[in-house]
Amino acid sequence: MRIGRSARTIRAPARSGAAVDDALYERLYPYYAELCALSEIRKKPGFGVQFRSGMGGHSLLYLSGVRLDRTAGYPTLRLCEPGTAPACHGVAISVNSHYKNANWVAAEGRQFAFCGALEPGERLDVAAYARTQERAKAMGVLDGVEFHDHLFRDKPRGMSHRDYMYEISVATDYAVRFGRDTYRARVPLDRARMSAIVDFLNALNAPYRDGAKVFRWRILNNNCSHVAHNALAIAGIWAPWPTGQFFAVAAFKFPVPKNEFVDLMLRTNDLPIQDAQALYEDRVARRALLEADTLPTAPGGLAIAEAAIQDNDIYDIEGLRLIFYDNPFWGPYRPRFTRIFGEPQYFDLRANLRRFAALYDAAQERRRATRGIAMRSGERERFYAHYDRYIAREATRVGNLLANLTQPAGIHAAAVS
Repeated sequence: MRIGRSARTIRAPARSGAAVDDALYERLYPYYAELCALSEIRKKPGFGVQFRSGMGGHSLLYLSGVRLDRTAGYPTLRLCEPGTAPACHGVAISVNSHYKNANWVAAEGRQFAFCGALEPGERLDVAAYARTQERAKAMGVLDGVEFHDHLFRDKPRGMSHRDYMYEISVATDYAVRFGRDTYRARVPLDRARMSAIVDFLNALNAPYRDGAKVFRWRILNNNCSHVAHNALAIAGIWAPWPTGQFFAVAAFKFPVPKNEFVDLMLRTNDLPIQDAQALYEDRVARRALLEADTLPTAPGGLAIAEAAIQDNDIYDIEGLRLIFYDNPFWGPYRPRFTRIFGEPQYFDLRANLRRFAALYDAAQERRRATRGIAMRSGERERFYAHYDRYIAREATRVGNLLANLTQPAGIHAAAVS
């Protein structure tokens, strides 16, 4: 399969999906994940170490309700404490070929992960660039992390190893909008599923921390998108993506950031939830309903696009590319991507909720018309019973949310657990 470049001219606006009110969203869905597809990066000459990346881009996984354990001296996650507002905390997980003794690192705080120490409306100049790196050091983004030796061959004379590590990590592991366009697929979760993701990620780093293994980034078998994809698989969103496959097999299909963004948006919005039989045939959806009382397609899966910082002295932000792994002539990803940012149900919270209210009504009507027609037993019968309860409950919940959203200002909707 060829890597298509047909979508490279589709640029993220300064803010797309403006109807996404973050404060409102976080009241409704305090625990959520964002799979972020990031464009290439091109640093201007004369501002520290020269750095540019390929047009395949980078992937980041932001987790709301999760904190970095700064006492660990190594990238380690924990859930925010019960009783605290989950959305007040969050971490951005980044996987980079630089690391020798870690699979991933984490930058804490959504504002810092995306915009560093830059104040709203402030120009990205040398002072803001330096201030962001100093804050990253104070936060311990790379505490306990070692880089592969060969990376230091290009280290400027007189620069410390630690300073060099933070220099080549900015706009990739933290402050990513300094030099990259971002496309973010936001997915609501709950505390139990977020806890499972935290356990998965901590276990992923464990053998590297203890020295049992050396981390080797592999584009086909262990790249940044593998980790984000498999973390969401733990939450029952989709099937895991195997790592360590024979390269000739993996080359035919492997996860890349922009494909993953599109796939996640469609997975969380477009499963035929009004068709119980189709859901039963989807093994991941069947397991999610029976074991976690949820489905991959549910309200709140929204797309957000933001361009790189516009007032920018440090990075070249014109025509940033982010390609699909797809046939460039008749592959499906470009029209899917265009549809996501062309239909409000994918980026507007109210439109999204109204669509799901209609889907749940259609699902209940269909069940009333077909219940009892086919004989079922065992797991299938149990699934249909779960499905009926789930659809009825979610229809009521979405109806309540929509009613609350029409209340006068100051009356807030209750959070969805």
